[in-house]
Amino acid sequence: MVELSEDDVFRGLDPTRLISAIEVAFRDRYPHVSIPVRTHIELADGIFLIMPCYGRARHALGMKLVVVQANPVRSEDRVQATYMLLDPATGRPRLLLSAKYLTDLRTAATSAVATRYLVGEDARVLGVFGTGRQARTHLKVMPLVLRFERVLICGKDPGQTREFAKEISAELRLPVDATDARTCATESDVICACTTSQTPLFDGNLLHPGTHLNLVGAFQPHAREVDSATIQRARVVVDTYDGALAEAGDLLIPMRDGLIGQDHIVSDLHELVSGKRVGRIGAADITVFKSVGCALEDLVAAELLAAL
Repeated sequence: MVELSEDDVFRGLDPTRLISAIEVAFRDRYPHVSIPVRTHIELADGIFLIMPCYGRARHALGMKLVVVQANPVRSEDRVQATYMLLDPATGRPRLLLSAKYLTDLRTAATSAVATRYLVGEDARVLGVFGTGRQARTHLKVMPLVLRFERVLICGKDPGQTREFAKEISAELRLPVDATDARTCATESDVICACTTSQTPLFDGNLLHPGTHLNLVGAFQPHAREVDSATIQRARVVVDTYDGALAEAGDLLIPMRDGLIGQDHIVSDLHELVSGKRVGRIGAADITVFKSVGCALEDLVAAELLAAL
């Protein structure tokens, strides 16, 4: 069995290759994989998640184990993850790796895939809610698929957000401004919500026509990053129907309130990238990609690392 550390994964997992591999996987492999809805186990101070995936065509088997802490000492330690690439004949681990960065990167890479298909032609301003690991990784990955001219960041702590914005500006060599929620929602063409918030971050009526949103932070039925107005105004694509309808509070809350039905979801990611369904129809459409995380993304990332 080969073991990889966080540093090994960071050095070995190339964002551009991962974006392409995830796009191909959702287009070609998704109909032939077994992905149970992930198991949630409540812990004393958090949640334990179990995410298996089996790809029949390639006879590939893997599983991710995740602990999401409710009150971590350090915010960057909120998510702890381990991935095992398994021998399908015996169930024994072939590859064992620390999967915090893997989770960050595969989530951002999947957002990038969806954005390629859903974004409007004139997108120039990227807005990110959050200053944590997912926010940082989305800021690293999104410019790989779109050429932005400006970045807006909205975080909980204004001082910390300003420092974060300065750091990101130096990395991206772009103007990056720390701003408030209203400005971020109003002026961004592409919004990535990467927070631990359980309540809406902004008023959905502020969004201008043509905005695209990637929602990746909330993964429980009672939690959401955007309000019902955002969802009602948008054409909604999900990573998987089963996952979204089990976990995505951004969608389940307006459904429970009778504001939308399941048919408000226009496509899953497989249907979108394979051309079976259309996400954006017109330039004025507001589009939402709601991601709760799919185990196929983890399997694809682990396969790339195993091939090194």
